[in-house]
Amino acid sequence: MLEPPKWTTEELDKARKTSEAHFREGRHTEPLELYLELFDEYQGVVEEFLEQTVDLAQIDEHALDLLSDKRKQEVFRYISGPPISVDDLKVLVQTVSLAPGRLSDDPALLDRLVGFIKDWHDRKRFPWLTEGWEPDEHARSAAVLATTALLAMRRLETMRRNEGKEIQERFVATQLQRSRFRKVNARRVATLSSAPAPGEFCRESMLGTRKADFLIGLWDGRTMALECKVSNSATNSVKRLNNDAAVKAETWRKDFGTVQVVPAAMLSGVYALHNLQDAQDRGLTLFWAHNLPALMDWLHRTKS
Repeated sequence: MLEPPKWTTEELDKARKTSEAHFREGRHTEPLELYLELFDEYQGVVEEFLEQTVDLAQIDEHALDLLSDKRKQEVFRYISGPPISVDDLKVLVQTVSLAPGRLSDDPALLDRLVGFIKDWHDRKRFPWLTEGWEPDEHARSAAVLATTALLAMRRLETMRRNEGKEIQERFVATQLQRSRFRKVNARRVATLSSAPAPGEFCRESMLGTRKADFLIGLWDGRTMALECKVSNSATNSVKRLNNDAAVKAETWRKDFGTVQVVPAAMLSGVYALHNLQDAQDRGLTLFWAHNLPALMDWLHRTKS
């Protein structure tokens, strides 16, 4: 069987530098207007949040209304210092859901959420809550601007990450179909007999206990599990590549065998060389979004 490509240190270094150059070009051409639009959008929500709660002094009385509104619930999470994710907030207040129905049926949950904000609000942005004074226009404006900037920045980061991954996945799917691979329905694959047949592929499917962005039926009968990864920094690449894709590769190879499954990653963005080497040494085959033909060529060669 055709062995997956394993790149030399020099080849990996050259590819990652090309990928980083593409990343820099994209960042330079990204319009500033997007951040400014997000800032204006969030500023109005933050101002309304503070007005409705009388500068957070009456957050108890309005907690249900605030947390039942998707945008204001997001502001609620950013009142804390540092801001907290939805998943972390659920853990801290001991709930599996922050849906409006759950909140209205559980007064104790609302109390825990209000208590969280009172205990963990950002004392730099909202010092009056702890110190017991009424904010003037300057203090209120500073809090609004700081909170809005945090929200807009995080939303932009999420959009960059999700959009980059979405674009990458779209390109891969298009190229597979152009290479005469047939798209089939997503599925849960407990044994390889239910994986896509040779010449087929599916999106977002479970292979054993871990999800793959693509499952591809190679022409020689093997299954490729392909992950699409976008990294915005060398530090971030550890999480995206080594702590996620490479861990999945080890799991798949352990569960299904080193011959039957080809774990792979399609990469774009910024990566540290040693992280690439580590992932490759752990059984992950690496391809690059700026060089999709390399993947398609290898897939085609599995016919022979």
